[in-house]
Amino acid sequence: MKIAMIGHKRIPTRSGGVEVVVEELSTRMAALGHDVVVYNRWCGEEKLKEYKNVKVVEVRTFQSSALNAMVYSFFATLRCIGKKYDVVHYHAEGPCAMIPLARLFGKRVVATVHGLDWQRNKWGGFASKYILFGEKMAAKYANRVIVLSNGVKQYFKDTYGCEAVFVPNGINRVTPEEPDLIKTKFGLEKNGYILFLARITPEKGLDYLIDAYRQLKTDKKLVIAGSIEPKTDYINSVLEKARGCENILFTDFVSGKTLAELFSNCFVYVLPSDIEGMPMSLLEAVGYGAPVVVSDIAENTDCLDGYGNSFAHGSTEALQAVLTHCLTHEDWREHDFKEALTPEAVQQKRAELIEKYDWNHITEQTLALYDSVKK
Repeated sequence: MKIAMIGHKRIPTRSGGVEVVVEELSTRMAALGHDVVVYNRWCGEEKLKEYKNVKVVEVRTFQSSALNAMVYSFFATLRCIGKKYDVVHYHAEGPCAMIPLARLFGKRVVATVHGLDWQRNKWGGFASKYILFGEKMAAKYANRVIVLSNGVKQYFKDTYGCEAVFVPNGINRVTPEEPDLIKTKFGLEKNGYILFLARITPEKGLDYLIDAYRQLKTDKKLVIAGSIEPKTDYINSVLEKARGCENILFTDFVSGKTLAELFSNCFVYVLPSDIEGMPMSLLEAVGYGAPVVVSDIAENTDCLDGYGNSFAHGSTEALQAVLTHCLTHEDWREHDFKEALTPEAVQQKRAELIEKYDWNHITEQTLALYDSVKK
């Protein structure tokens, strides 16, 4: 098949979960012999023409602007409508606003809703309304809509009468890394730190984690791995909240071996989010064998299917209690949400998740969906 993908920022990059999904799907599809074109946002970086047999089209847009995604997705759609694609795959709700234009020119469209993005606190006013408009256009005009949780699947049915298809994100089969770069760069040792690795935005709940951590009695560090540039009001607020605590470490954006080492050697990975789609960083933590503590929103607990520990979302006190238990009970890694598990059962549960979310299987599911909608 000839396939186009629109909606991400750039590949290869780890700027967000959408970018990881587009890279994983497109490169695997290309390796299977499909003709895949991705439309990157171009803001003056070095232009890329191909990546792992995936053709790359650079679409100029603003460097930093609320209109970035709108301008990019409009011109990306204009550039793709003259091409003979079997399927155009839009990722994320904002870019889905351009689906009617693609359908007007006879394109067959699949849309992946990575989360109900208009609900996120970082958006407001026009941006939230535009993203919600994109959601409506996906529900009304896409040939098929992919969602990442059963909750969002039910939301599309109840709100739009749209029968969305659940196709999850994936996990790579990886080998844990020994602490090397993180020891040199940050002075971190195995099991010597609690890890938060995600975007630093309000819905990720980092403020709860900092408040809970500051009330713990521990010499383990809190490592916050996520871009702190450009500074936003929220980033400034969490930097201020952490001020004066020398054991709270901001690494800024990490990738490659540094990221692998952080996942591989943490005492526990914590994701205290209020809103999620299907969190890529959580899946990666499971892939590296990290113990996890998550907020009890359905998107987190459904994803883990019994692996890990949870706490009442939005509650600093509940998060502090779970972390205190982790720090004071030797057997805490053998517990899941509902019952005590043996170490062997914990490893079996992890193996089941890695098999369930294997990227090659997810790619096959997505291609089957493409095949069902193409002309």
